[in-house]
Amino acid sequence: MSATDTPARRRITLTGISSRAWEHPADRGALVALRELRGFDDVLRSFFGMWNERGFRLSVLASGIRVDHRQYPAVWQRYTEAAAALDVAELPELYVTQSPWLGAEAVGLERPFIVLNSACVQQLDEDELRCLLGHELGHVGSGHAVYKTMLMILTRWAANLSWLPVGAIALRAIIAAMLEWWRKAELSADRAGLLAGQDPAAALRLLMKLAGGGDLSQVDTTAFLEQAAEYAGGGDLRDSLHKIRMTAWSTHPVPVARAAQLRQWIDSGAYGQVLAGDYPRRDDDDSTSLTEEIKAAAESYREEFSRSTDPLVGLLRRLGDGASDVGEWVGGTAGRARSWVDAATEAAGRAHRAGRAAPGARAGTGTAGGGDGTGSGGTPR
Repeated sequence: MSATDTPARRRITLTGISSRAWEHPADRGALVALRELRGFDDVLRSFFGMWNERGFRLSVLASGIRVDHRQYPAVWQRYTEAAAALDVAELPELYVTQSPWLGAEAVGLERPFIVLNSACVQQLDEDELRCLLGHELGHVGSGHAVYKTMLMILTRWAANLSWLPVGAIALRAIIAAMLEWWRKAELSADRAGLLAGQDPAAALRLLMKLAGGGDLSQVDTTAFLEQAAEYAGGGDLRDSLHKIRMTAWSTHPVPVARAAQLRQWIDSGAYGQVLAGDYPRRDDDDSTSLTEEIKAAAESYREEFSRSTDPLVGLLRRLGDGASDVGEWVGGTAGRARSWVDAATEAAGRAHRAGRAAPGARAGTGTAGGGDGTGSGGTPR
């Protein structure tokens, strides 16, 4: 497909768009809760102190190719087009590294950057590539790169503490919860990719190529979506248990499920609504309500529960209102986490003030929760 098939002038610039426009409710609820925790940025920076971001950047600088108008200029053109549609003012650095697998990732805290596998350059057409680059820009815009790296660290810790039963069990519970969030974050980024390319057919083709490789000459989109419906609701309880086993420790939903979720978002009218200019703006992000976002996350799980055709979910619906339990868990856990951090911050503040008031006390070396109020990694909230 040539660039002239989808001219740049047909892609709408979504001026001032907030990442909330593309974030899945469950993803957005978790992000808002994390950003509301006072001192959380300091905790993240402590994590990153154990993981050398500069070292990883130097690694891709040494072994990959940094994309700009001189190197991979066609990729750079697609990248700037995706960024323009999402109104990204400052582009993260983009690198291409040698890999036969279709994939890309966004990494970093202070200066997030994107790494694109060389297979994407070889196997994706211009519209699919624009969509994939928009997907990664969506991750950066939502601050996902920060929390993904935190998940990587926790996973390493779990491996290192596998000999310690209590520590391993506790860490694995945290990792399982974060993986559930990360799978929702991938659905958010799929929406960002669609908004960047503004081509639903290309967005679905990208997911088909992730599933079956770069040649789609013998593949049909309708049949692929039929697969998604069969995966979602086919079989019996044994199939439901197999799906849990397949996805519980995975960072990404399976491609057919991602395609179905994206198609559902389009069919709901939400995609068209954003293109029509009805979307949240970055200027309003500071007024975001944690309570409302948690409620939206809980409602999202309830709707997914009530809509699901999975045999196990159907059984749970017959046995009782499991969706209500999920909603209560989502809201309660976030509330308890926030209360715990607030209490710890207040206690540290009281101790600091008492130390300053005591005769002969030395000046403190820092303040609890001292941040500049910006989002993690300086990315838009």
